[in-house]
Amino acid sequence: MKRNILYTFIIAAAMGMSGCSSFLEENPVDQMPEEEAYKNPQMIYLNTVANLYTKIGADAGGAGLAGTDRGLYDLNTFTADEAILPTRGGDWDDGGLWRNLFTHNWGTNNDLIIGTWDYLYGVIVQCNQSIDKLVSLKEQDPENEYYEIYRSEVRAIRAMYYYYLLDMFARVPIVESSLTQMADVKQSERTDVFNFVKKELEESIPLLEDAKSAENGEFYGRMTKAAAYFLMAKLALNAEVYTDNDWTDNVRPDGKNIKFTVDGQEMNCWEATVAYCDKVKDCGYALNLGTNGFLSNFVVNNEGSKENIFVIPMDPSLYKARNMYLVRSRHYDVGKALGFGNGGWNGASATIEAMRAFGYDTANPDPRLDLTYYTGRVVVNGEEIINSDTKQPLEYKPMAIKLQFDKGDTNMKTAGARMYKYADDATATEDGQCPHNDWVLFRYSDVLLMRAEALVRNGQSGQADLDEVRNRVGASHVEATLDNLLKERLLELAWEGWRRQDLVRFGHFNDAITDRPKTEKYLQVFPIHANTLAVNKNLTQNPGYAK
Repeated sequence: MKRNILYTFIIAAAMGMSGCSSFLEENPVDQMPEEEAYKNPQMIYLNTVANLYTKIGADAGGAGLAGTDRGLYDLNTFTADEAILPTRGGDWDDGGLWRNLFTHNWGTNNDLIIGTWDYLYGVIVQCNQSIDKLVSLKEQDPENEYYEIYRSEVRAIRAMYYYYLLDMFARVPIVESSLTQMADVKQSERTDVFNFVKKELEESIPLLEDAKSAENGEFYGRMTKAAAYFLMAKLALNAEVYTDNDWTDNVRPDGKNIKFTVDGQEMNCWEATVAYCDKVKDCGYALNLGTNGFLSNFVVNNEGSKENIFVIPMDPSLYKARNMYLVRSRHYDVGKALGFGNGGWNGASATIEAMRAFGYDTANPDPRLDLTYYTGRVVVNGEEIINSDTKQPLEYKPMAIKLQFDKGDTNMKTAGARMYKYADDATATEDGQCPHNDWVLFRYSDVLLMRAEALVRNGQSGQADLDEVRNRVGASHVEATLDNLLKERLLELAWEGWRRQDLVRFGHFNDAITDRPKTEKYLQVFPIHANTLAVNKNLTQNPGYAK
């Protein structure tokens, strides 16, 4: 199944979800006669597996694992210490939505939280329908082995979605069949969800393909062994958090007592992290080296990067997926200079804390500063951009950023360092929102940093892995301590959607930062929104939130 059919919207029984009713409610979008939909192995794959991949990327807010606004990515990015979407006079006020995210004041009816919950469960419902159908088909035709292969791929996709629910909502229902009735849905403790995701991935991995998911071809953009190994490494690295059923106190389980079995050998969670990171490496992944090695992961045609493990394929003519993040960060005049009439929304910027971490305006900034952000005067395609308001060169002012600007503030439109990491694509459509750069979800440098952290937490040295990441960009030597590794994850992975999870794991998510005082521990996870609680009396609110 080549890319031109794998990611187009296939005529399939895709199911949508509604935040105003049941999160298990089915809403068929399109269907074909069943005898056609499942008449041969290719059609079975298209209508039970391939249709799921169209949901990983999206073209509307609240949906997709990344690329759109008002969903999963924004909850992980604008609640942390790396990025801020300030109110600029009348722009970006949105009833205080973005300010409340940043200050951890989201409540139980936040639109982003509702949209994220419904999106994640919407895809899980589709996965359950596919699994049930594959089981039924296998019962009718038990000799064909591809049913189990397809089922393993769907189980791994579903496990990924439960992984995100585990990370963000903690105590969630585990629903494994499309036949489950609302009255039978029960809420699981966080440890149970962790164990479920772990089991599903462990049992799926043997039948997943060895191919590289970021390369063009039959397995482009698909769940392969390496992507599943990456998720297992994340599970193990965050095991102390994910097996903590009461995150409102200051006591977590000890990672050395949390056990995994890898290749028949019992390991603690740190040893398992290392083992799964090694498995990713053994699949043939490595850092892209050379002068442009770091940025080569994010160029316009980044298919085939030996560092990218799992991506959202982007092609305006083939896939219904967007990347709004460059557009959302650009000044209006930058978008116009690139030829996009509305290709600059002048919003998302780096925080003061991020600029300090990168060493902005110091004698020795991190080499990735200018690979990650636009700072100072803005030059695009060799030409300096002119600020249409002042008729002077457009200049971003990173340290002038704050949460809210009054009209008339001279820094209102230009404050904040802006997103640079993904290359501008002059051939993008939809005012720049539909480029050709694949969005990178899982990357090998993250694997090296996970491995370094796990080694340090297990009383060993993570220096070699940290050095490999820093040497690639010519950064100076630093000791592989936990504090330095947390900072390194910001330097290497800014804008990639991991910062909230990292801060929670290191115990710093609730720390006071510029424009935000210290917040409460219960805010490490998001609430189960009021709509869901209203339609399912079996569910209870997460600790700390009002009923």
